[in-house]
Amino acid sequence: MIHVGTCGFSESMKKYFSDFDTVEIQQTFYKILDVKLLQKWRKMAKEDFIFNFKAFQGITHPYTSRTWKRSNIDVSKFKDKVGYLKPTKEVFEFWRKMVEYAEILKTKVIVIQLPESFKSNNENWENAEKFFRNIERKNFEVGVELRGWSQTDIKKFCKKFDVIDVCDLNQRQPTITREISYFRLHGSYKNGKINYYHQYSDEEMREMIEKIKKLKSKEIFVYFNNVFMLNDSKRFLHLLQEFRKIQ
Repeated sequence: MIHVGTCGFSESMKKYFSDFDTVEIQQTFYKILDVKLLQKWRKMAKEDFIFNFKAFQGITHPYTSRTWKRSNIDVSKFKDKVGYLKPTKEVFEFWRKMVEYAEILKTKVIVIQLPESFKSNNENWENAEKFFRNIERKNFEVGVELRGWSQTDIKKFCKKFDVIDVCDLNQRQPTITREISYFRLHGSYKNGKINYYHQYSDEEMREMIEKIKKLKSKEIFVYFNNVFMLNDSKRFLHLLQEFRKIQ
């Protein structure tokens, strides 16, 4: 089963719930949300609509990250106690909040998006070991997006901690095969920089579909995260339908 959507609601929620069968919520990364809002969203959507979301930045990003400027939490009181999967009471409390979100939304995947400053060093591996050993996992999978890591280290990380290798399908295939594959499509890349203004051509999308065909996962999530995400995701759905007709 292939699910296609965008990172965030790219049109009115009413229309989005009609056009797509999944979304990756972004607000959960920047702010701690009122559970009543999540309950409202769950009621608005179809029963089989899938809400996945990004874990709160307090779990992944240090207090020096610019992303905290968009938060509704005063990070100055936490300082070195947040981010980088540190096994602190603050980080574990943030994770418990994510578990609560997942239960309300009936989430299939929580995405832990780590910053490029999260390097493959002993300290981060030790923190990750303690973090994943102690967190609660219920009826959802955990996906991890590691930036700037070698594929060897990504594979080792995902196998060791039993997580999905979240990646950009245009850059590489997942390093491990799991029942769920999860892709975030950001645009084009040049000299290590992402161009979010890239609009995917039909040829690029067909190439993606060919790659997806070869995957052995039972469920595949494809989320567009470029400037043209709404248009591109709808075109991708159309090409998927065309492909299925000729099968």
